[in-house]
Amino acid sequence: MSLATLSDPLTALRVICGAWFLPHCVGKLRNIDAAAMNSFRKAGLPRPRLFVYATIALELLAACGLVLGVYARIAAAMAVVVLMGASIAVVKINGFNWRWQKQGPEYMIFWAVACTLSVW
Repeated sequence: MSLATLSDPLTALRVICGAWFLPHCVGKLRNIDAAAMNSFRKAGLPRPRLFVYATIALELLAACGLVLGVYARIAAAMAVVVLMGASIAVVKINGFNWRWQKQGPEYMIFWAVACTLSVW
């Protein structure tokens, strides 16, 4: 991918949306037992460790697909599944608080919409 390709706004958005998954994966991997497992447990998921690893795998696949432009629509769909799941979990844990200051789901919903628009 050249810099000229990144001058297309939708391509740049797609790459950014994919790249944002990388720090999320690193954070989950560094905190599997502490933060990640507890969050998945609080959300009521029956096997939190399995969901943590499945989420990491989906996020990495989505990131690769979006950044590299390989099966970008499928990658965006995987990203939307992960982000909508995270939105539902956040609402289950914190209640429906729209604002990020109250740990609401709006960031993940915005990110899911951006992933979708980037491959439209």
